[in-house]
Amino acid sequence: MTAPASQPTPREGAPAEVLSLYDCVAIIVGLVIGVGIFRLPSLVAGIAGDQSVILMVWLLGGAVSFVGSLCYAELATAYPSTGGEYHFLTRAYGPHVGFMFAWARITVVQTGSLALLAYVFGDYAAQLLPLGNFGATIYAIAAVLALTGLNVAGIHQTRSVQKVFASIAVFGLICVIAAGLIFTGTPVPPEPAISSVTGAFSSAVLGSSLIFVLLTYGGWYEAAYVSAEVRNGPRNIARALFISIGVITATYVAVNFVYLKVLGVAGVAGSKAVAADVMGVVFGRTGALFISLLILVKALASINVTIFTGARTNYAMGRDFPLFGFLHQWSARGGAPVNALLFQGTIALGLIVFGSQQGVQTAVDYLSPVFWLFFLLTGVALFVLRRRDGATPRPFRTPLYPFTPALFCLTSAYMLYSSVSYAKAGALAGLAVLALGLPILVVARRGLGRSAIPTSAPVP
Repeated sequence: MTAPASQPTPREGAPAEVLSLYDCVAIIVGLVIGVGIFRLPSLVAGIAGDQSVILMVWLLGGAVSFVGSLCYAELATAYPSTGGEYHFLTRAYGPHVGFMFAWARITVVQTGSLALLAYVFGDYAAQLLPLGNFGATIYAIAAVLALTGLNVAGIHQTRSVQKVFASIAVFGLICVIAAGLIFTGTPVPPEPAISSVTGAFSSAVLGSSLIFVLLTYGGWYEAAYVSAEVRNGPRNIARALFISIGVITATYVAVNFVYLKVLGVAGVAGSKAVAADVMGVVFGRTGALFISLLILVKALASINVTIFTGARTNYAMGRDFPLFGFLHQWSARGGAPVNALLFQGTIALGLIVFGSQQGVQTAVDYLSPVFWLFFLLTGVALFVLRRRDGATPRPFRTPLYPFTPALFCLTSAYMLYSSVSYAKAGALAGLAVLALGLPILVVARRGLGRSAIPTSAPVP
């Protein structure tokens, strides 16, 4: 029996619209509210050094993310695709830029983040249940293997687990906020104030603080990668972005207020486990243990959704570049890009086994410049596609165009400058790895046809 023309055949496979609004919100919130909120506030406090400035930059991070979401909502609803930013960049600039973005995600952004998250999980798990000198690595490998296997099993299993992870994590943060609100004692810094607390506001303070703040907010844009799998996508993608960013901003500002109330600026800046220190002050050892378990859950949630979204870039890359054609295999049975998941997992495991755990600061330095470079290019892509492809229906149009996307582009350019200026060694390493994709591109483009990428019709 021949399948209808509008539906993919089982052999071909293609994404199906199976995700609800709540599924999409759970994916975004589950990725964004990750382990960063349990560590990066200490670095922000150490840079800003003033309670008002600290709370202001966290609120500003939400505002910047909201402006960006307005731009992404238009792109994701006009061009729904599992490729997300890869698809937008390819349509705007051609397959070469698309390839370099996909290469960046595979080698720097996505797999690097995945390995970092796995190490965080491994460190906390090894503290609770030691397995010897290599316990953290064993736990990290096990987490990636288990959650990659879950994603290979199919999207239905993935979305169910993500709802549970996201719900538990949000509940845990609510408990942290509640603990701070009932705390009536004097702030007790767990360690003496450190010298990096500046106490003065400047452009350098703003730029370097926002690097960590916006990294903590990072992930809302991942909705673009599931835009082809969301029911009533044009409406629900935009709604999911707005709801998620509102929830995340309110949560982050409230959590940082609690951190500062309980520990003080110097205490937050000097803490290596700020959430555990807060819960330890209010509830004692039991509270610290509770938040440690919460961090394990959040690490798993972030790993899970990072695997989920990252594999979809690889899937789209395999469609457009014959050299990576083996990645463009969709399992109609499980509703997942199996080869792309396995490929991504292999690279991440390689980074875990052979890479060194250099700390949060180095990881941020490595990721940030490449991340903001392509964020800037995506913002500019909105202008390019509006001009070149104006006939395509746009269920959601960015308000106050062209001022809103212009503001987003200026912000991205400033963050790119800041990430390179304030993280020189790590920034050069990330950019060098990105540059390694150029000779691979020379080989990959030999298999490109003249019409490798369609110019108007959205593709899955």
